[in-house]
Amino acid sequence: MNILQSASFNRLERTLDAAVLRQTVSANNIANVDTPNFKRSDVVFEELLSQQMNSKTLTGRRTHPKHIPIGGGTSAVESKIVVDNNSVMNNNLNNVDIDAEMSLVAKNQLRYNVVAQQVTHDIRNIRTVIGGR
Repeated sequence: MNILQSASFNRLERTLDAAVLRQTVSANNIANVDTPNFKRSDVVFEELLSQQMNSKTLTGRRTHPKHIPIGGGTSAVESKIVVDNNSVMNNNLNNVDIDAEMSLVAKNQLRYNVVAQQVTHDIRNIRTVIGGR
């Protein structure tokens, strides 16, 4: 069994991927703060993860490729980029608020740091178990 392919480690990996994507999207929003008709984008991940974790569907784990899959759907949640076309912030029809974007960047950085620390902690625990200390 591959320890790094567990469901919890997979969720941490997807959360880090979403944070990196969110940073890229925020940087794009900030770069286009003065671009006429630009519409800001956002990343949706936590809502999708929450929906999957709260769903009542049973999904079995396959330990061998020849095992019959149990349940439908995939266990990996992918983040999505959504564009906000409904709001207008400036007279040039741009909807990027630089203060809100900068606070989202700071929030995302904190989230990334926490998840990265958790991944480091999990890997350190695995190394301790393997080393027998």
